[in-house]
Amino acid sequence: MNEQNSTTSQNTPVTVIGLGPMGQAMARTLLAAGHCVTVWNRTASRAEDIVAAGAERAATPGDALAASPLVILSLTDYRAMYDILGGATGSLAGRTLVNLSSDTPDRTREAAAWAEGRGADFLAGGVMVPAPMVGTEASHVYYSGRPDVMDTHRATLALLGAPRHLGSDPGLAQMMYQAQLAVFLSSLSALMHATAMLGSAGMKAQDALPELLASADMIGAIVRAGEETPGAALDAGDHPGALSTVTMMGATADHIVETSTSLGLDLALPLAVQAHYRNAIENGHGGDNWTRIIDSIRTPR
Repeated sequence: MNEQNSTTSQNTPVTVIGLGPMGQAMARTLLAAGHCVTVWNRTASRAEDIVAAGAERAATPGDALAASPLVILSLTDYRAMYDILGGATGSLAGRTLVNLSSDTPDRTREAAAWAEGRGADFLAGGVMVPAPMVGTEASHVYYSGRPDVMDTHRATLALLGAPRHLGSDPGLAQMMYQAQLAVFLSSLSALMHATAMLGSAGMKAQDALPELLASADMIGAIVRAGEETPGAALDAGDHPGALSTVTMMGATADHIVETSTSLGLDLALPLAVQAHYRNAIENGHGGDNWTRIIDSIRTPR
């Protein structure tokens, strides 16, 4: 990024549309950094605290767009973008839309084409921390879209969290966000399932969770063990079973299903995990490393 772009970005007025907890956190972070911030929200009362903190309230979405060259959207989904901005498309030309809402990669690509067809630049993004952590050193945000657009606004966007630009494809940041949330949500469900298992034996959650979280913390170390570049073996199609095999892990998956059944717990999660290992075994890969389960995930029957 050249010095001129950096200076311009630091002085850029910013509009934030959507004032849920995430939108409010972003607006406050930008205000604290000295930006002139304009806000708009369908439920006008949500803007009151932000306006009291120094933001300008736009009367309409069109006014919100007109107020700033950089417009950040923090909405429920991409449909909400069309609902809000569809009547103000005449104000899109020359603006940069940064949509930090969650949706599918395909809908994100469609939104980028929609915005660019009306004269706006477009960046898609996914914020990888909860609202209270926005603007802290722990925060990071994935982006994708044209690199020159990212470079122009990098300094401003960096205030929200360390920006990680993944490339030109506007759907890629959304794909990364969904992939990260797949790990996150699955892990949360696994933690609650395990807590329910232990609870059936009389162990309180306050005693169970510290033990379970210690196991969760070890997962990264286990996956990285013995591999200088995690994922390289997967990319090469190698699944050496020296340390753990599909058969061994599959047997454990069977036991979890049996135990959960005997306890009367919901079986959706353990059955899904069991199916991955059974598919790999049925395809003749019982002696391979557990990573072999990716085959049936990539190409389900």
